[in-house]
Amino acid sequence: MSKDIKSVEHSPKIHQRNDPQHVNDRTFFIDASNQSLTAIPLEIFTFTELEEVHLENNQIEEIPQEIQRLKNIRVLYLDKNNLRSLCPALGLLSSLESLDLSYNPIFSSSLVVVSFLHALRELRLYQTDLKEIPVVICKNLHHLELLGLTGNHLKCLPKEIVNQTKLREIYLKRNQFEVFPQELCVLYTLEIIDLDENKIGAIPEEIGHLTGLQKFHMASNNLPVLPASLCQCSQLSVLDLSHNLLHSIPKSLAELRKMTEIGLSGNRLEKVPRLICRWTSLHLLYLGNTGLHRLPGSFRCLINLRFLDLSQNHLDHCPLQICALKNLEVLGLDDNKIGQLPSELGSLSKLKILGLTGNEFLSFPEEVLSLASLEKLYIGQDQGFKLTYVPEHIRKLQSLKELYIENNHLEYLPVSLGSMPNLEVLDCRHNLLKQLPDAICQAQALKELRLEDNLLTHLPENLDSLVNLKVLTLMDNPMEEPPKEVCAEGNEAIWKYLKENRNRNIMATKIQAWWRGTMVQRGFGKFGELLKPQKKGKTSPKDKKGKKGVKGKPGKGKKK
Repeated sequence: MSKDIKSVEHSPKIHQRNDPQHVNDRTFFIDASNQSLTAIPLEIFTFTELEEVHLENNQIEEIPQEIQRLKNIRVLYLDKNNLRSLCPALGLLSSLESLDLSYNPIFSSSLVVVSFLHALRELRLYQTDLKEIPVVICKNLHHLELLGLTGNHLKCLPKEIVNQTKLREIYLKRNQFEVFPQELCVLYTLEIIDLDENKIGAIPEEIGHLTGLQKFHMASNNLPVLPASLCQCSQLSVLDLSHNLLHSIPKSLAELRKMTEIGLSGNRLEKVPRLICRWTSLHLLYLGNTGLHRLPGSFRCLINLRFLDLSQNHLDHCPLQICALKNLEVLGLDDNKIGQLPSELGSLSKLKILGLTGNEFLSFPEEVLSLASLEKLYIGQDQGFKLTYVPEHIRKLQSLKELYIENNHLEYLPVSLGSMPNLEVLDCRHNLLKQLPDAICQAQALKELRLEDNLLTHLPENLDSLVNLKVLTLMDNPMEEPPKEVCAEGNEAIWKYLKENRNRNIMATKIQAWWRGTMVQRGFGKFGELLKPQKKGKTSPKDKKGKKGVKGKPGKGKKK
């Protein structure tokens, strides 16, 4: 359930208008994205007043010379196409401020054209197979505020990058940096640096020069220590250091008063740095897989915390300090050694997501039933003890949308699941279920029902009444009704089978009722008697007629 901090890899693209806009028959915006185009439609170039054009996610192979007609264009998105080269006419777009060429197999030599776009403020070149940044781009473009280079093969930045005196955001995630680019430390306007998923072993002390830095992403590198000078980045609010080699963090970082998010998952901390508890403004805290056995008492001071990841640690109980975090919305306690939850858990009145997978509960922890706002509950037991039941009181969780109870030993599901109006996802894979309750057909919000690897042979005959159900998985069940071959064909085939089977049963009932009515009309007995099952060897009412023994005398063949 728990997730690491995600860097803002793609800064939001500015959509000036969401729909084609016409003012006095002049078109300023065109969206031709996701159209499977192999070429840019030439009619686009007739709208010479265009300011924003979206052509992303097509199969365009070249930019024609006619592009130069768009003298007023300010925003051009060509990402996710098949461009290999850029025509010289692109460099004539003197008003262009935002250009996205990401996810194209562009030859780096053709990027020289970009250096003529002197008004450019945002340049995105994500996953373009770059091994180096053309120096002329750094020399000639003096107004860049955002430079996106994630997912390339860069090992260093050209020294000319220091010319980017207006640069606010730089994205260098998933490259091949082994040394922190020292040039960044003189770009004093930087607010966001993303160097996640590189091989950097140290951050220079000069990082402290970036007093305007707000978001610093260094996850998945090889950092054993942090520079004490990081505390000089007084505007820092987001710091992601997940999956490094840290044992501690400098005490000087306590001076950072604006921290709202910090990621420390996957480091070798073994205890929570106490200075973290001074960051009372924290909203998100990631401490998964850090070797924790307990939390400090001061942890309860993090009263503004909304997201807390404590998964994959060594906690043998749910720390009581957590119950003081009244604003908590997401809590990850997966893969610990927890066997019981505190009765005070209900005080987390805003909790929406709770992860308890892979712990040591001997039975369903009913303390969760007091969490009235809960929307997602993860309690699949892929390791450790297995749950054998889910209580009927699960219906108390009326806000619940997703329930994950896979990898347990459940033989049945509670009937009350049918009275949970918001339930959309029910994951019961890898259990011992022999049948589903008919009441499940009343859970009309259900969209996903995952039932792989159980002991099911039949489905409820009205399951096709779940009109919102899009995902139904039945693999590895000994299915008979519907048969396995029908189940393998997917939902439509299953619904068709259930409907036809139901119609057959209705018809059979009608025929049986007609037959019984006919028998009554012909004098074969009362309708109520016909409904009773005939006992073996018992004669019909008609056979009894005229065969009653004389009063006071035994009937023929009867013993005295």
